[in-house]
Amino acid sequence: MLRRSTSKVFFLMLSIIILVSFGFAQQTIKIGVVNSREVLEKSAEGKSAMEQLQKKDSSNQSKLAKMDEDIRNLETKLTTQRMTLSNEAIIQLNSDLEKKRTDRKRFAEDSYREMQDFTSRLFAKIQGELLPIIEGIGKDMNLDVIFDLQNSGAIYFNPAIDLTSEVIKRYDASKTTKK
Repeated sequence: MLRRSTSKVFFLMLSIIILVSFGFAQQTIKIGVVNSREVLEKSAEGKSAMEQLQKKDSSNQSKLAKMDEDIRNLETKLTTQRMTLSNEAIIQLNSDLEKKRTDRKRFAEDSYREMQDFTSRLFAKIQGELLPIIEGIGKDMNLDVIFDLQNSGAIYFNPAIDLTSEVIKRYDASKTTKK
C-alpha cells in the first residue's frame, strides 16, 4: 500500500514537472536588433563624432605631408648640391635629414595612438548615452533580448525586429532636449 501511494505521488510530481516544462517551452522570446554602425552614421551625435574624427585625421595628414615635403626638400638638396657642399655641410644636412625622419616617425606613431584614444573616448561616450535609450526601448516594447548587428554575427533577421530607426530618433531627441 505504501509502495502504491509513493508511486502515485512520484507519477503526479513527474506529470507536474512535464506540464510546467511544456509551459516554459511554449513561451516565446521577444527579440530586437540594432545596427550600431547605422546609428553612428545617421544620428546627429554620431555624425558630429565622425566629423570630429575626420577633422583630426585631416589635420594629422596635413602635418605629415608637410614633414614629408621637408624631408624630400632636404634629400633633393643633399643630392643636387653634394659636389659643391663641404663635408661639414653634408654631415649637417644628413643629421638634419635623420632628425626630420625621426620626428616624422614619432609624430605618425603619436598621432595614430592619439586617434585611437580619441576614437575610443568618443565611441564610449556615445555607447554610454545609447545604452539607456536601448534599454528603455526594450522595456517599452517588452523585449527579452536586443542584439547589436555589428557584433552578433547575424546572417539574417526579420526587418520587423530592427529597432535602429527608433534608437536614432530617441537618441537625437535626447540630444535636442539637453541643448
